[in-house]
Amino acid sequence: MREESRLTVVGIGADGWAGLTPAARDAVRQADVVLGAERQLKSLPEDLRTQAWPSPLLPALDELLSEQTGRVCVLASGDPFLSGIATTLRDRGYALDVHPAVSSVTLARARLGWSFEETEVVTVVGRAVHRVARALAPNRKLLVLGGSATELRELLNARGYGDSALTALENLGADDERISDGWTRDPGPLTVFAVRCQGPGLPLIGLPDDAFEHDGQLTKRDLRASALARLAPNPGELLWDVGAGAGSIGIEWSRAHALNRAVAIERDPARAERVQRNANTLGVPELQVVTGPAPEALAELPRPDAIFIGGGLTVPGVLDQCVETDARIVAHGVTLEAEQLLAAAYARHGGELQRISVEHAKPLGGFTGWTPSRAVTQWSWK
Repeated sequence: MREESRLTVVGIGADGWAGLTPAARDAVRQADVVLGAERQLKSLPEDLRTQAWPSPLLPALDELLSEQTGRVCVLASGDPFLSGIATTLRDRGYALDVHPAVSSVTLARARLGWSFEETEVVTVVGRAVHRVARALAPNRKLLVLGGSATELRELLNARGYGDSALTALENLGADDERISDGWTRDPGPLTVFAVRCQGPGLPLIGLPDDAFEHDGQLTKRDLRASALARLAPNPGELLWDVGAGAGSIGIEWSRAHALNRAVAIERDPARAERVQRNANTLGVPELQVVTGPAPEALAELPRPDAIFIGGGLTVPGVLDQCVETDARIVAHGVTLEAEQLLAAAYARHGGELQRISVEHAKPLGGFTGWTPSRAVTQWSWK
């Protein structure tokens, strides 16, 4: 913690100074300088010393704060820890005194009559609107923070959710608050979008193979399920998806929980671009795609909690470098050479070694017969 940089963060709603509690007003008045967005600063008493945030903010944030002397107050929208500046400041090591206001999410739920338990909040503030796709499910109630009505409408239509009810809740808590049809109006920047989802269901994990764009290099659903069961994702963990192909393992890992992170390593540029398209389509645009060969491409990556090796297993050094991370590992091989490597890893390190063969019922003349897929050897190790 940088105690010498202790900051006061005050949440302020669309109703401005008039909506602040006495304690929050005192915190603002006691500051030697108040930092915030121009629209927030305009509502304050004129005798306060204020400074508007630069744009873009984040590259200049630390330098700007280091220039301040005395007591510094930072204004945030509503709840400072709900997609707000407080999280950014905390993660940069600043010690904070926080005075939250009623969040736009709380106000939106009050206007709509939606309970906390039945509502999922998706923030696209400074992020890709594709994140909404992960949360789409029949009859789901979503509140979307940030983004534009145009982007959100395009995404809903593209994902088959064009029949959803879309409501724009604008300037919540202010005198000019407005609630309108999000399909027909383009509201201003201080808008929360409510979506009552009507569209096709898509599971978070266990996605059908045709949910992915691919060129044949795809970990199919049954093998994907086996791999993910052993990778055992926990919230907030990081996965390396080595030799990602279509990116299906990294994408399903990321879809399992909103805090999960994944890096897809793929040497083929066309496939790497395809991985990113799949990640966008399936609602996890933050999945990081690294284009380059393993093991070289692994050298600068943050240490993972789990690793899936779907391609490049026989390249010298790949398996050894992954084992050195002490992460949970699942590796798939379909060739004799890959099988030999996995058998040697099993003999050296233990774990679990198995061959998986999946057969599908298909028409055979006037009857039905079994059509086998290529058998896969799977080594998993913790």
